[in-house]
Amino acid sequence: MKIDVQGTVADGFEKVRDAFAANWDDVEVGASVCIVRDGETVVDLWGGYQDRDGTRPWERDTLVNVYSTTKGLATLAVARLHEDGGIDYAAPVAEYWPEFAQAGKGAVTVAQLLSHQAGVCGVETRLTVEDLYDWEKMTSLLAAQRPLWPLGEGGGYHAVTWGFLPGELVRRITGKSLGAYTRETITGPLGADFWIGLPESEHGRVSDLIGPNHARPTTASQMPGTGEPAGEPSRLFQLALQNPSIRPFKDACSAAWRSAEISAANGQANARGIATVYGACVGPDPIVGPASLAAACQIEIEDQFDLVLQTDTRRSRGFIMNSGGAYGPNLASFGHGGAGGSLGFADPDARVGFGYAMNQMQPGVPRVTRSGRLVAALYACLGG
Repeated sequence: MKIDVQGTVADGFEKVRDAFAANWDDVEVGASVCIVRDGETVVDLWGGYQDRDGTRPWERDTLVNVYSTTKGLATLAVARLHEDGGIDYAAPVAEYWPEFAQAGKGAVTVAQLLSHQAGVCGVETRLTVEDLYDWEKMTSLLAAQRPLWPLGEGGGYHAVTWGFLPGELVRRITGKSLGAYTRETITGPLGADFWIGLPESEHGRVSDLIGPNHARPTTASQMPGTGEPAGEPSRLFQLALQNPSIRPFKDACSAAWRSAEISAANGQANARGIATVYGACVGPDPIVGPASLAAACQIEIEDQFDLVLQTDTRRSRGFIMNSGGAYGPNLASFGHGGAGGSLGFADPDARVGFGYAMNQMQPGVPRVTRSGRLVAALYACLGG
């Protein structure tokens, strides 16, 4: 498909523009990519359409649901709370949220909670999508839920439930929702177009998601990036990703979904917003201080087998740390991707913040898909 790529590229970063345009030779419909280096935007591109029929152009400020890419922003919010002295990663979760101690979870630390080790990747109560919009119900269920594996015996991806966990910690400590706290301390000061809980006034600029197979929409539990194992899904996988079953092209495109605060899965952003946040982590005026950022990046899971995703993972206290070249060559890079292909990360060595957001969902390993081509082009420009 021939499309008109719009935006700006600094001298020396033309390969990123070429790679971005080439994505439309594959499956791209509408997308944006942005790169911030040393606090300066060096790539800010967008193109394509907000719909599969090509009737609504992707605009400069178009937003889209970025699924688990939202987890990175929530992780930074907790890091900011740590910097302000509000939270200790080594403290028991129950110190801030007493009800969480139920069912044998009293020893779970904040670090273990954020690194998907708490064993509450799902709840053993049948949920509807509407339940995800009921904060009190979800946090009460999670507080009462027994651990689905013994503490200290591994981790498993908390695909959806994770969002309520840092969110409730922030609410208990600050009295504010995670979305409000994030806007106050991170995205607001930065002017970053990255939302947890999108105001209704902004809904008109959100692109719908488009399935990898237009004729046969899939469910969120089958979406790329969720790590569904071959064959019959495990019970843990079913609890984590199929309770409830979220339909990307209906539920995740609804007004209720966009307005809710589910920081594991429903952030609304464009690449500029994502890159602005990550660029501000490693730029000249960091939004989170070095000590608290280092604490957030401390690795808790080092190439261990994930009990839900059935694959090895490398996790810190909320971030996915670089592995397999997904964020380029530098192991210190940190970030998070989302189902379907969106991606955000920061590279402290290269002093780069990267963001990519799209509406066409696609399976595949990040380094060999659309974002992977963009990352490869970026590091080719940097000589790495």
